[in-house]
Amino acid sequence: MKKSLLITVALVALISVSVFAGGSGETGPKIGFIGPMTGDNANYGILCNNSVILAVEQFNAKGGIDGKLKVILVTEDSEGVPEKGLSAIEKLSSSDKISGLIGPVFTGVAFAVGERVQNEGIVMLSPSATHADITSIGDYVFRTVVSDGLQGEVAGHYFYEKLGYRTIGVLYAKNDYSQGLFEGMTASFEKAGGKMIISEAFQVGDKDFKTQLTKIRSANPEAIYIPNYTAEMAQILEQASQLGIKIPFLSCDGFSNPDIYNLAGDFTHGVVYVGPAQVAESLAYAKFKSDYEKKFGVSPDSFATNAFDGANILLGAMEKVYKATGTFDRKAIRDAVAATKDYQGVTGTVNFAENGDIIAYQGLYRVNGTTPEYIGTFTVVDGVLTQVD
Repeated sequence: MKKSLLITVALVALISVSVFAGGSGETGPKIGFIGPMTGDNANYGILCNNSVILAVEQFNAKGGIDGKLKVILVTEDSEGVPEKGLSAIEKLSSSDKISGLIGPVFTGVAFAVGERVQNEGIVMLSPSATHADITSIGDYVFRTVVSDGLQGEVAGHYFYEKLGYRTIGVLYAKNDYSQGLFEGMTASFEKAGGKMIISEAFQVGDKDFKTQLTKIRSANPEAIYIPNYTAEMAQILEQASQLGIKIPFLSCDGFSNPDIYNLAGDFTHGVVYVGPAQVAESLAYAKFKSDYEKKFGVSPDSFATNAFDGANILLGAMEKVYKATGTFDRKAIRDAVAATKDYQGVTGTVNFAENGDIIAYQGLYRVNGTTPEYIGTFTVVDGVLTQVD
């Protein structure tokens, strides 16, 4: 995201949050949001937080809980750092006494916060924490994004079976998200018959990747997999071009953030990535996208879309519990979220598996210039890659 646009969106988001965080003097149940609102990856947090603001605004405009209680959103900036996330959930739980949480946005933060919400009995719905083990934390942890387990399986099989690659190199970050995708894709690719001939890692916050890229080029893989966040991938693609590297790049759902084209649009052509499966554009999605763009001046990415559905599922669960009990009992709200069945969201029909994972498929995309073109919807059944559209 261009700096001027990022600042504008951040200001809009922060101003909007203040309306719901007690600035109006309203009293009502609170929900929390945790995400990076500042720093290199703030675009992820801001876009998701915008969705929660929009969901709460629209819910309250219809009367709120049982037509009388307005929901208050409290947003906390994790900066993408687990320690900041723990401070945020401490405040949200003890001081704000939230009834539920949307987020955290990043996997590493979600691991830390997930342990806390599980211990305190606060339901959490992450729109973007994809590591396969996130929902293994406990029964209060849910997500509206597909897990790395499925993403890695689909990616490895697709790269081997459909793209025909037999050797791949990887450049990944030393964080839970990137490493989880690297490990999942590698296991699937090698099980299919391929070989991961080189893997290079970097520390979060690094800006220079030329050493790793040079080593990968020397190994001569048929493709390079970069399962990272937007800012890192943009720098990797640009530096690969500067080094004259012509090897094709493969990526993950992090590439579905449109900011990649603002940052590295000259270098995105030909990238193939695994991302959210496309669904037939519904009237609900069209309205959400229109409302979002009108309010914030930018388009939502896939994680923001997930956040909107997660927020509405949480709000619906809170209203259901209040109507039944006159309370916002946290366990009852968790149970109501778990009981979600065939929820018609902007991402399509939402159901949760028993472990809190969303039941979903994966999409494959190929970038034409700066336009992602949809290849198809895939899953893996009994070890076999299956196209479902």
